Amino acid sequence: MTRPTEATRAALFRRLPAVDELLRLPEVAGLSEREGHAAVADSARAVLEEVRRAIAAGTLDDAGVDLAVAGLSAALERHLRASLRYSLRPVINATGVVLHTNLGRAPLSREALAHAAEVACGYSNLEYDLETGERGERDTHAQRLLAGLLELGTHATTLVVNNNAAAVLLALNSLAEGGEVVVSRGELVEIGGSFRIPDVMAKSGAILREVGTTNRTRISDYEQAITDRTRLLLRVHRSNFQITGFTEQPSLQQLVDLGRARQLPVMEDLGSGALFDLASVGVSGEPGVAESLRTGADVVTYSGDKLLGGPQAGLLSGQRELITRIRKNPLFRALRVDKLTYAALEATLLAYVRRDGSVPVLRMLRLSRQEIGERARGLQSKLRDVANLAIEIEQGESMIGGGAAPAATLPTVLLALTRAGRSADQLARALRQWEPPVIARVEDERVLLDLRTVFPEQDSALADALRQAAGTS
Repeated sequence: MTRPTEATRAALFRRLPAVDELLRLPEVAGLSEREGHAAVADSARAVLEEVRRAIAAGTLDDAGVDLAVAGLSAALERHLRASLRYSLRPVINATGVVLHTNLGRAPLSREALAHAAEVACGYSNLEYDLETGERGERDTHAQRLLAGLLELGTHATTLVVNNNAAAVLLALNSLAEGGEVVVSRGELVEIGGSFRIPDVMAKSGAILREVGTTNRTRISDYEQAITDRTRLLLRVHRSNFQITGFTEQPSLQQLVDLGRARQLPVMEDLGSGALFDLASVGVSGEPGVAESLRTGADVVTYSGDKLLGGPQAGLLSGQRELITRIRKNPLFRALRVDKLTYAALEATLLAYVRRDGSVPVLRMLRLSRQEIGERARGLQSKLRDVANLAIEIEQGESMIGGGAAPAATLPTVLLALTRAGRSADQLARALRQWEPPVIARVEDERVLLDLRTVFPEQDSALADALRQAAGTS
């Protein structure tokens, strides 16, 4: 195509309709009635500007402008749909990573969602004591349930903030500001988003006192590091990695005994705290919140949206005196959670009390390879008529994710897909373009689907997405 002259471009610009003219077209006027004049006008300006840029760049000739003008109504409608669509959207998680941080970690139960909606649509007793008719505390809604689930008794309690990093920051600032916190070098972890324990500690105002080495730390290292400036002994879960081989780490019991002997509180940052026995799903060596408290940790911090299976939150459970000190910190008001979080958390905790199996994370973790395999074979059978899509079934492993039990895997069954004439990356991209988008794994030039993290009611939508992706040229 010959690059148009300035005069030619000017003539092409004049062939474009004005915004008002475009809005008066019958099909566009109908859009305005449904979606509102302002939104449609914004889209009209956007699509016209896009054509103007193409003319200015010399990429449209006479014929190209004719096509663009003829397609303005359709282009406007596409732009309008995209602009009015939510950016935060549901997806189908077919990766097999149960607590996928990029996909929102723990999905909420329908009961949690319903209770949050019920509380959000009107007023609530968030900070109102219905018995006395006076102001109450929002902590009550989680404390009463966690007290029983964790067997806290009257000497301990729980506080809720907006995530586990906030819980750690608040606890360190409340208990150790200006003093030293002793922690093993092997536990100075970095979590997602480049957040590091030393950085969190620095912001808290506490002074980091590293002991031991990356792979070996003894209880004597902690003991020798204690001075009159020591305020806290800290144990940090290694979250998303593990150290194997020539290693040594004191037990929590040893730290607790040392803390009591030296009159120092012991805090354990579990990160992804579980309220159930992980051994029941085949994961060993991962302490739960109740176990840490029974061992004697004075404060335990953990997440609400990981193994607990609830909303994003950071929980601090432990000795009432210490939790009360933490609650009085002015930072608590900046970090506390709202009524929606309390409502979803309360519903999740009630599911634990009832043991009704409604927490999605627990259901997914407990699925057997046989159950997943039956669904996988059913999906394979539904798609046998898709000629250019090859589906193989093979054994594989799911991951817990979210920094929980980094070495643990769960036995599963995978659907391995290949599509003639398309790469695995192209097929995966096509699945992401579906509504709802399907997120899968790509390995060895194949798209892998793990139904552990796909809700059974999503199987039909997944099948439709696969048909569409396989048929897309």
